[in-house]
Amino acid sequence: MKVYGITNCNTVKKALDWLKENKVDYNFQDFKKLGVSTEKLQEWDSKAGYEKFLNKQGLTWKQLDPQVKESVKTNADALTLLQQKTSMIKRPVIEDGDFLFFGFDEKVYQSHFLNK
Repeated sequence: MKVYGITNCNTVKKALDWLKENKVDYNFQDFKKLGVSTEKLQEWDSKAGYEKFLNKQGLTWKQLDPQVKESVKTNADALTLLQQKTSMIKRPVIEDGDFLFFGFDEKVYQSHFLNK
């Protein structure tokens, strides 16, 4: 299983703590250090739609120039922006086989990881 995020994000910290407490093995990829590939963003987009992981509630989106926000009209526009500004990706991103989830929700984690 792979977890994507940034280490100084409180939501990522909560998720990683939950995974450790429940003895769920994972590999972590830090967006700030390693970035995220175009192919990976395209994969997530094809599985879930970029709207699921473009975090419009976060500070990075809110601080964007309105013209930049308005320029996001297609999947390609959104993915280019997300690759440039990885802090706009809803975190953490959990990939576990066919399971793809954005964010931390203890009930979803319990259902997926503990009730297998």
